[in-house]
Amino acid sequence: MRRLLGSYRLVTLTGAGGVGKTRLSQHLSAQLVNEFSGGLWYVDLAPISGADILATTVARALGLCDQPGRSAIDKITTWVGTRHVLIVVDNCEHVLDACAALISTLLAHCSALTVLATSREPLGVAGEVIWRVPSLPIASAAIELFVDRARLAQPDFHITDDNATVIKEICQRLDGMPLAIELAAARVRASSLVEILEGLHDRFRLLIGGARTAAERQQTLRASLNWSHALLSEPERVLFRRLAVFMGGFDLNAAQVVAGSGELERYSILEQLSLLVDKSLVLAENCRNRTRYRMLETMRQYAQEKLGDSDEAETIHTRHRDHYSGLAAMFETLAPTELEQHAQVAETEIDNLRAAFTWSIDKGDPDGALALASHLQPLWRRRGRTQEGLAWLDAALTNASAQAANVTPAMRARALADRVMLNVLVDPAGKGAATEAVKLAREIGDPALLLRALSAWCCVAAYNAETAEASFAEALGLARSLCDLTALSQLLPVQAFAALVAGDPHAQRAAAEEGCHIARAIGDEFTARHCNWNIAMSHLYSGELDTAIEQFNELTAGADAHHDPVFGMAGRFGLSIALAFRGETTAAHTNAAAAVEQAVSLGDLTFMDAFTYAGLALAALARGDVAAATEASEIARQRLNQRREFAALYWNPIAEVALASGDLATARRHADEFVAATSGVNASMALTTRARIAAAQADFAQAESDGRRALVCASKSRAYLAIPDALECLASVAGQRGDHQEAARLFGAAQGIRNRTGQIRFAIYDRSYQASVAELHEALGHLERETLWAQGAALSTEEALLYAQRGRGARKRPSRGWSSLTPSEQEIVRLVCAGLANKDVAAKLFISPRTVQTHLTHIYRKIGVKSRTQLAQQAASNLS
Repeated sequence: MRRLLGSYRLVTLTGAGGVGKTRLSQHLSAQLVNEFSGGLWYVDLAPISGADILATTVARALGLCDQPGRSAIDKITTWVGTRHVLIVVDNCEHVLDACAALISTLLAHCSALTVLATSREPLGVAGEVIWRVPSLPIASAAIELFVDRARLAQPDFHITDDNATVIKEICQRLDGMPLAIELAAARVRASSLVEILEGLHDRFRLLIGGARTAAERQQTLRASLNWSHALLSEPERVLFRRLAVFMGGFDLNAAQVVAGSGELERYSILEQLSLLVDKSLVLAENCRNRTRYRMLETMRQYAQEKLGDSDEAETIHTRHRDHYSGLAAMFETLAPTELEQHAQVAETEIDNLRAAFTWSIDKGDPDGALALASHLQPLWRRRGRTQEGLAWLDAALTNASAQAANVTPAMRARALADRVMLNVLVDPAGKGAATEAVKLAREIGDPALLLRALSAWCCVAAYNAETAEASFAEALGLARSLCDLTALSQLLPVQAFAALVAGDPHAQRAAAEEGCHIARAIGDEFTARHCNWNIAMSHLYSGELDTAIEQFNELTAGADAHHDPVFGMAGRFGLSIALAFRGETTAAHTNAAAAVEQAVSLGDLTFMDAFTYAGLALAALARGDVAAATEASEIARQRLNQRREFAALYWNPIAEVALASGDLATARRHADEFVAATSGVNASMALTTRARIAAAQADFAQAESDGRRALVCASKSRAYLAIPDALECLASVAGQRGDHQEAARLFGAAQGIRNRTGQIRFAIYDRSYQASVAELHEALGHLERETLWAQGAALSTEEALLYAQRGRGARKRPSRGWSSLTPSEQEIVRLVCAGLANKDVAAKLFISPRTVQTHLTHIYRKIGVKSRTQLAQQAASNLS
């Protein structure tokens, strides 16, 4: 401000009443008093009632006496002349035109004159520089002002950890306006801070009692606004009160649609709105290269009173509701490429959408409320506003139940389906609502509505392998028959998720890749990210860590670029798991912590919230920090509340935490629960953990059984993440029973896989591993140990699986035919058909050539062939 006054001759401080223009001008002029050799003069125009005495008031403030026959302006210009003078003209708004004329004349005739004016709107004089006085920063000056003024009312008042939050909220609710803050602070004489905060819903009744020495308009908040309102023209007053229906701001189009009617035509809205901005009753801000308007909450409440006093309140509120309901309904007609941008628009308008929703509920329009909540489904999903969407749908459905006669079955079915699809991330127990939605949709006979309801049913069925296949078959079939690519692309990642629950990462990847292809083709990047998360997870489960890490990184980068917190969080969760298995434990912790932070910011998303903490626990176990793992794991357990539906996905290493802590009974109990609830690759991981626990309990038979079952599950699902750990567990068991050669090969096989994939052993298992290897060193000579270890390391992952399961497959096979072959016999057939001689097969499988020939004799008898040639011919079509 000092620089401005040094460079320009007229500076006007503008702003809302009570924002501190007068105080700022007084403080500034006191600092500048020595910089103007001709002196500094202060003129308060608040007391004058008409423009005719303006010049006389200024002359008297300068100490100039009345001179008959000589005008006041002439006296002022003559006296000021060439003096270097600063004149502060305060409160110009009610005599604006006269002020503009007077100041323009003085500046033209007095070459060294500088004028500092304060006004609720600009003077409009050529060369005027306008400085809009902002509200006080809440975190600093606003709180300091409140505390300072509160001490004047109550000398022992001070800010504490207990009351700081309430003080901050009071200042926020008062928009950082100094007058309002001072009036609120004065109430501490008779009210607690919480009572003051609660009283702000009627702030004009609460905030009275300013200093008696203050101008009358500054003694109460209402008086300050009455002063501004009295200066408005009638069209300005009409627009001012109509704008009270907007919450959180509005754009020009909304103002024209909602407020443009009757005596205020749409074409005139921009002009009248600009005048309200000039008068500091409305703020104009740049938002993504578009002008957005808003009222300070104090102004809005005052305008709301004026609207309530008029006879048009219900009409304007209804127009507001209709406009924003239409904005929500646009989601139905937009192309997928436009959904991201419209979600951003809807998020900007969320306060107005809330107001429209509340108006529908209050006015007994349940169908309208259901439609509004349902149309916003893309916003709820794409911006992580799950809890808010559920709250709206619940409120609308409750209201609809109370007014069943006013609700169409189609809208109820749609809302129920949308609620299920949102709620599945919080609580998958939505079977009842999904069933009702499907039933209603079938009765109505609307294929598109039925597809929506079936999609909701699939979200529930995804957690149950017994119902998932048939459910997805019907829903996907209907989507394909309707050529609804949007619905199809959104269903496929849900089907992929169902495959993840079932522990089948390859089926997961197949569904997700098809969904991603369709989503990209129609331009739906959000759904493409949903699919890509599934694809990355399938690579993680398959043990393809580098690929998984690359894809999770791409996913999080894309999510961040599109302001998508849902898959930003989900991507970082998956990335933290992959990094933990890759041994990059610091990066794993960083990403898990970031995922937790995003989950917390999104609210109570039970599913992902719990899993982000599980990721934090897993990263801690990978680096050997059992205490940190215990804390994070317990939070994850509490968040998930032991929901069985999530058990198949339960990355929470709660059993491993108990094992690392030495609580073997608890570890075994948790492991038993996970084994019972999982299948496929999920079961392979659960069984591997239980095998480790059994080994720690010296239950080596159970450990061996679980280890081998883990390998069978991994083999069938072709998902190899658990294999190195399972092989090492089996190696330790082999060492315990004295089969050190077997142990050496299995340890070598595990190490070979780790070398190829980069998968580490978690630090919590290093001690037991080193103890087992040390026993191996004692039992075998160096050369033999290294040879056996190298033989194991040379095995491919598939070969290692077959070797570890050799001779230990299930015994309930037929006696004849290809199905009768054991895993070892199947591997011998593959090697023979690949052209290997008996001695080469023997070397590959660590058995003698004689044993190979014995196996071949058994194989020939079982499948009814007499030569290698016949074997090869039949193997091509019979051996998968």
